[in-house]
Amino acid sequence: MAFCRRTTVLLSATFAFLGYIGFATAQEPEVSLTYFDNLPGSLFFFEDTSSVVYHDILAGELYVSQDEGKSWNGAEDIQSSSRVSMVIPHPFDNRYAFALTDGTTHYRTEDRGKTWRPFEVPAPLSYTPKPLSFHSDKWERILYQGTVCERVGWNNVCTDVTYYTTDGFSSTPKELLKDTSTCQFAHSSKDFKHSAHEDLIYCIAYDSSSIGTSHSLASSRLYSSPDFFQTIEIEDLGIGKNAKGVGRVCDRIQDLTSGSDGDMQLYVTVDTKEWAKGQFPHASQARLRQNAYTIVESTIHSLAVDVLQDQSTIGTLFVSNSNGTYFVESLKDTNRNVAGYVDYENVHGVAGIGIANVVLNAQEVERKNAPKKLRSMITFDDGSNWSPIRAPSVDSDGKKISCDSSNLEECSLHLHSITDPHNFGPIFSSTAPGLVMGVGSIGRQLSPYEECDTFLSTDAGLTWRMVRREAHMYEFGDSGSIILAVNDEQMTNSVTYSTDFGSTWKSFDLGVDVRARALTTVSDATSQKFILLAQLSRMDQREHDGRYAVIYLDFAGTRSRKCEEKDLEKWYARAKPDMECLMGIKQWYKRRKANADCYVGDKFVDPIVHGDGCPCQDHDYECDYNYVRSGDKCIPAGLERIPSTMCTSGRADETYMGSSGYRLIAGNQCDAGRGQKKDDPLQKSCSQAAPVEGEITDQIHQFNAKVAQYQFFKESSTILILLDDNTIWQSSNEGLTWEQRFPGERFLGFHMHSHSNERAYLITESPKYFYTTDGGKFWHEQNAPSRPNTFGVPTLRFQPRTDLIIWIGDVGCDGNAQDCRAEAQYSSNNGRHWQFIEGYVHNCDWARDKELLVDQNQILCESYQTKQGSQRLFGNDNALQLISGRDYYGKKTKLFEHIVGFTKFSEYLIVAEYLPARNSLELQVSLDGVTFATGKFPPGMHPETHAYTVLESSTDSIFLHMTMSEWPHPYWGNILKSNSNGTYFGLSVENANRNEFGYVDFEKFTGLDGIALVNIVANPAEAMLTERKVLQTRITHNDGGSWKPLAPPKVDSHGRAYACSTTSCALHVHGFTERRDARATYSSPGVVGVVMAVGNVGEVLAPYTESDTFLSRDGGFTWEEVHKDAYLWEFGDSGSIILIVNDEEATDHVLFTTDEGLSWREYKFSNEKLRINTIVTVPEDTSRKFMLLGHSPSSSSSTIVHIDFTSLTHRQCVLNPDDPTHDDYELWSPSEGRTEACLFGRQTLYQRRKRDASCVVGKEAEVEHKLVHNCACGPDDFECEFNYVKNDEGRCMPVPATLPLADDDSCRDNEEYWYERTAYRKVAHSSCEGGDRIDRGTRHFCPGIRGHGAFFWTMVFLFPFAITALVVWWWYQKSGLARGTIRLPDYSGGHKSSGSGFVDTLASVPWFLIGLGGIAYAYVSSKLDSLSMGYRSRRGYRDLPIDEDAQILRFEDEE
Repeated sequence: MAFCRRTTVLLSATFAFLGYIGFATAQEPEVSLTYFDNLPGSLFFFEDTSSVVYHDILAGELYVSQDEGKSWNGAEDIQSSSRVSMVIPHPFDNRYAFALTDGTTHYRTEDRGKTWRPFEVPAPLSYTPKPLSFHSDKWERILYQGTVCERVGWNNVCTDVTYYTTDGFSSTPKELLKDTSTCQFAHSSKDFKHSAHEDLIYCIAYDSSSIGTSHSLASSRLYSSPDFFQTIEIEDLGIGKNAKGVGRVCDRIQDLTSGSDGDMQLYVTVDTKEWAKGQFPHASQARLRQNAYTIVESTIHSLAVDVLQDQSTIGTLFVSNSNGTYFVESLKDTNRNVAGYVDYENVHGVAGIGIANVVLNAQEVERKNAPKKLRSMITFDDGSNWSPIRAPSVDSDGKKISCDSSNLEECSLHLHSITDPHNFGPIFSSTAPGLVMGVGSIGRQLSPYEECDTFLSTDAGLTWRMVRREAHMYEFGDSGSIILAVNDEQMTNSVTYSTDFGSTWKSFDLGVDVRARALTTVSDATSQKFILLAQLSRMDQREHDGRYAVIYLDFAGTRSRKCEEKDLEKWYARAKPDMECLMGIKQWYKRRKANADCYVGDKFVDPIVHGDGCPCQDHDYECDYNYVRSGDKCIPAGLERIPSTMCTSGRADETYMGSSGYRLIAGNQCDAGRGQKKDDPLQKSCSQAAPVEGEITDQIHQFNAKVAQYQFFKESSTILILLDDNTIWQSSNEGLTWEQRFPGERFLGFHMHSHSNERAYLITESPKYFYTTDGGKFWHEQNAPSRPNTFGVPTLRFQPRTDLIIWIGDVGCDGNAQDCRAEAQYSSNNGRHWQFIEGYVHNCDWARDKELLVDQNQILCESYQTKQGSQRLFGNDNALQLISGRDYYGKKTKLFEHIVGFTKFSEYLIVAEYLPARNSLELQVSLDGVTFATGKFPPGMHPETHAYTVLESSTDSIFLHMTMSEWPHPYWGNILKSNSNGTYFGLSVENANRNEFGYVDFEKFTGLDGIALVNIVANPAEAMLTERKVLQTRITHNDGGSWKPLAPPKVDSHGRAYACSTTSCALHVHGFTERRDARATYSSPGVVGVVMAVGNVGEVLAPYTESDTFLSRDGGFTWEEVHKDAYLWEFGDSGSIILIVNDEEATDHVLFTTDEGLSWREYKFSNEKLRINTIVTVPEDTSRKFMLLGHSPSSSSSTIVHIDFTSLTHRQCVLNPDDPTHDDYELWSPSEGRTEACLFGRQTLYQRRKRDASCVVGKEAEVEHKLVHNCACGPDDFECEFNYVKNDEGRCMPVPATLPLADDDSCRDNEEYWYERTAYRKVAHSSCEGGDRIDRGTRHFCPGIRGHGAFFWTMVFLFPFAITALVVWWWYQKSGLARGTIRLPDYSGGHKSSGSGFVDTLASVPWFLIGLGGIAYAYVSSKLDSLSMGYRSRRGYRDLPIDEDAQILRFEDEE
């Protein structure tokens, strides 16, 4: 409507007399109504002013009030033809606001809306959430986001362009940067202070390599410039050119995508110079994804990030340390909505207090889409701890509530929050000190809004009162001395207000019936005037007035006296009920006493926070640099770096002043003089200091028993060891110092969580166990439902959702143990509560795994058919069944009647089925955990007659070792490789060596797919008689398609030629079956292509004691002997250090190389010789610290030697892709040094440290490999098809007395042809293209649309038009239109159609289309037929396709 219609109602002041005194009371509130046609798109006050703006977004009109909503005027300076789309107040200057229209003419006010002046921009507004970005210190510097469109063909191609103004749009803005997503000043926040250039600007823009009319997130980069992009710099975030995929930039954070899985990385800077990657714990479903995380309200001390779980509207809240780099899980199952808003809000003015809502039934919501059950939680320590909100014991009438408020689980207060807003602004609090208000309910969970009541806390959430029945909108005024509420459930004609913090309430009649829509006041809640936005009832709406009203309420006259000092009190903001100190001070405000009958009257004056210093305590300190948390202590992460002027005398008793390990938390103001002073420097021995550059240090630790188990937390410096005396020890600094965990407990072992790097579990002999969720910093005691099982299966099972665990324990095994059995239970909250799964089980596990992306709620159990008696006495007569239980075992299905066991490898679920009738085994394979297919094997190699071992499977195939020899003869067998879905197995290599435990001399190289070593038995016939195996080594570079001997080096490490030099000589190395520690692999994840082994050059493998040490730098293509004798080895710092130690006898020294074996140096670590069993370092091989695990030859105790190479050199390796000739890295390809340029059908380059570069690689982000191109297919890209085997010439020949597979004519993936099978099939992992396709036989056209050539389709399209032309010609002749014919006039007055008229000709077109549809239907039918063929069952109920190219129905991954 036009704003000329406005009605004002003034209620005159009324007077009353109290008792016989007869003095006048204060007046009632003043009220004024202004009518509008539409609700506002935005309604806001200019900061700290009485000016308020009402934006009618439907009409595109703007209205302004200069008296807090009492009277309103239209923005007359804005032309009626200009439709206002958005109004943005200047966040740093309360004089300015900008009215943005649909065109290129916008408006600015510099007097809080009294006048509006137009300004021009080069391009229309870009409809982004924030099209304007402001400078926090210079109001006139503004960035504008516009959209420029160009006509290209039939379409408009639009891109976003950012413009800038340095005079607040007084002149036309200039172009800043094209193709941007968003731009922002570095100085864009009053809170984020730094020393960056005053004009520094960050922009997220798409790089020039991005093509097309739209952009993917992966092509975006972060750019910066201090001179409005006259010069431009790419922000590499510390990771070089890989810093692509930037999604958003905020006040002090940055995020970017990494990889094709959509995961995001968060980067943080506190000084705009250096960026640090935000480190999130490796938690389950809480993964950073695009548009799936929310930066929630944070403090100046930390960042709070809520991360979406899976695809639901449930999140996990993480809180960072003071510089925003390390995040810890704060609260699970937070409630979110689809727009990304999170039920989380901090209490204003009181640091550390926040309120959040969590989803009680998160599993049911995710599994069954059940309605959410919400519970409110409160924190008093910035998210470190959360608890339910304690409910009041009585209601607003003083009656006792229906539940026991001391039972917080069943009776707590729950509040509606941000995802269900009913008003403007913050949900719970304002600047009024300590006052918090909300609409909620009391009980186990939050009730619907219309069933809720209104609650108030006057102590920042510690205690609560029910102050109004039913749900009310509420607002604070006059610094909290007035609380205004209006019913929010139904029409009402009154508002209620309280002037004593909600103890009593008065009602005020509005004179009209309204439905409240919003209630607001000035932003700092210091005014006594309010605006109620309401919808009038139809009866109260007048004919020419709008349906909506702004009701102005003025309470200034309700109290006549201004508060004095005596009316005020000190209110302390307590962080916890039992602690008043926060960040080193007692925080307090002055506020009006609840019963004081006065008004505060400090309009636009924010409450002043005061601080009384507190004595420093433990919680005021954090670990100093180079120290790590271990329980309640900070221990050194390594030797302390000191100035070069210290510790120079060489005396053994020399000392220095070093760090205590603690520092005061940044911003903490505690008084150390009255408390603990934990950060005072300590006098330390120089042995605790890091040596000067070039020196190496060691520490030796003695233990009373042998090491039975050890393991690092992944990506951590913390290691656990279990000793034979059942004690557990922990080192948080890679073995420099050790601490016993829980003395007095007897531990059986520990489990590292397979899907979370920070979680581990210490298992005792009783149901009690200890767990950590932060990498061993803190441990917590928990009780399991039973004792650990003694049936030889793992006690704990894990899955990617890290809180879901399975416990398998002993039940009924005490005493006579007649019903002793293994029983499985699961927990969905990391062991706090347990649910029964099944009894009498041999094993239970989650079906879901990292790559086996099946139903995440599915549990698989090996369960005995007869469930009675002692499980220890069960034999083969009690069948072990495989039971699948979906919905956490709530819906059980028997998959197999009798099995030996099941396992998960990569994306395969493999089951060994036992067939009693034939006394044989069948191998069953599944990719979805539901449907299985029987493995098919070459003749004479079926598992019904042979034992088998499933080997590493990481390249889209299963490798299987089938034992071909029988006891008492030595063991060996054939390695078989499956097709891509694990059903057809072909022979890869014969006579592979294995030992009596089933372990096989087979190992794949880390980081290089398809390269593996195997040792074969060269004398199988002789070994059957002599019991002595002769071994030879073979290598494959095409994933088992072909094998060949290792090329021997020409000379040994002394430069002498080998005695064996004939063509039968090769390098042979000792394999997996001879290792003490399975983790001592040939290769390292930290340095791709570098391989070490112990072996010899000759015709066969020599004994270990007669072997030497060899190294390859190119993935096993070429080798060199790097040292005589057999040594244990370990890689450090991504290969910049390699450590070896004598493995044949006791020693007192190690050897190390920094040039990959060209030269070696010796370091003596002890005067006493030790027998070293293994070398240990972090699993990623990125550290420069090692541990030697060994023992004295004369003792059974253990010795751990910590050796630190950190000071060997301090120079950091430099990677400069723009100038590779002047850095420390080189490009390397596995194809170097071999005739074939490609591996797996592609040529790939890797960045690796130059061999002679003396520098530290460190823990920098891994340099990604670079794919040069895919190659033409060659012989190495193929392997033998099923029922074919290679002959001596390397050709695939049919196995005698077998039949080849039938041809596959299913024509999938929109193929145009299908091919008859040959003796070859393409290696599944190869990406080769074209070339000699020896896997393709005779070509055949596919049925359907794509199975016809160009001539066919030309005729299909031309034929109908030809027929149509003939019909038209015939009609033309018949109708008389042809020359020489006589046409009689038509007297019918209308068109008379004949049976062969032109309309019938047109009617033939749909039939032509139907004809095409028929062909398309044939095509689709053929596809459906092929699909149905793929699912035809070979064994009745199991119908997984067994064909190489068959389609496989997978369970869709929810991640």
